[in-house]
Amino acid sequence: MKKFKKTFIVLSSLLLLCPILFNACRAVSEFKSQTVYNGKNEFNWQQPVMDASKKNVFIIADNDGTELFDMMAPFYLFNETGKANVYIIAKNKYPVNVKKGLFLLPQITFAEADSLKMQADVIVIPAQIAAMQKNQQDSTVINWIKDHYTNTNKILAVCDGSITAAATGLYDGKLLTTHASDYPTVKVPYTKPLWVQNISVTQSGNLFSTAGVSNATEGSLTVIKELFGKETMQRVAANIYYPHADIKTAHQSIAVSGSTKATIIKKIMFRSNKDVGVLLQNGMSEFDLAAVLDTYNRSFPSSCKTYITAGETIKTKYGLTLIATGDAQNNDVDELHVLMPETFSKNDEIVFKNAQYIKYDQHEKQYIIDVCLKRIAQQYGSSFANATKLLLDYN
Repeated sequence: MKKFKKTFIVLSSLLLLCPILFNACRAVSEFKSQTVYNGKNEFNWQQPVMDASKKNVFIIADNDGTELFDMMAPFYLFNETGKANVYIIAKNKYPVNVKKGLFLLPQITFAEADSLKMQADVIVIPAQIAAMQKNQQDSTVINWIKDHYTNTNKILAVCDGSITAAATGLYDGKLLTTHASDYPTVKVPYTKPLWVQNISVTQSGNLFSTAGVSNATEGSLTVIKELFGKETMQRVAANIYYPHADIKTAHQSIAVSGSTKATIIKKIMFRSNKDVGVLLQNGMSEFDLAAVLDTYNRSFPSSCKTYITAGETIKTKYGLTLIATGDAQNNDVDELHVLMPETFSKNDEIVFKNAQYIKYDQHEKQYIIDVCLKRIAQQYGSSFANATKLLLDYN
């Protein structure tokens, strides 16, 4: 009888633990997973219109995976100046896997840009996923950067884009920084740059770099100020409700620690890990979309996907073609983030009838990352919100 009771207690405990462990495993798996594009490639590819009176800004994308805010924040901010032709450029005419939550059509390829003899005034290097995970550098990308740097144009390496920047050799003997949590490993293969921390943006002549993901904002604003002047920079900063009077250069390079990991484990084990959806809408801000997706992806949801309710693609404010990762007609979304409530339709409500709607009020005039972190703190507590901040390197 005692043996039976003991077995019953053990089995009962395991049964109670199973949902908790399953819930936690889904969140961890989602955080680590890589989305792969398996759809068609029959798009109406159109090269963007070039205005010869404007500066050319090329933002390099790795088709296999490019960090989201690293790429889309500069794209939006340089476009906001009204003084730049801004291009997402990639090796292949194929959708870019944007880490994490959507696919994007590059606007031009390296070969096309070269055939048109387009000159770069700014080259932005976001984190390239293959370079981050496998330390595999694409020689086409490296050579294109080296061939198009003239000593008079500018390069901005964002976050772990520092890996690709270091591999070019252009930053040898020059200042270079990166995400605080990746700093110890990123610099190991590349000893010639002057690696530094506790600064949001470095500058060595025309070579710039930023700390982690969120500092794409500071890096872009710094280069915008150099190219177009303080007044233009301030106007662009005001348009995103940037929370500082001037560009914030002081930075706390705080790596994710054991206590931070414990906070994350506590959340994914004992709190509700939601299926998060973000609605892709025509005309939406690339900056706001990237901020919401990148912040919530770091909140360890059970899933975080984008959805389109009409058609297969949408066009953003500045003309990017985006493809969703989720199937709107077969969704299991707990909360749907709607960045443009004014175009949220009755049909959208029907499609996501079981979801809680998180609508973003543009009249609040708050920096979008702060809005997201405030809500995460309300959901899961300030300690977990701080853990999310560290993952964004938003310090």
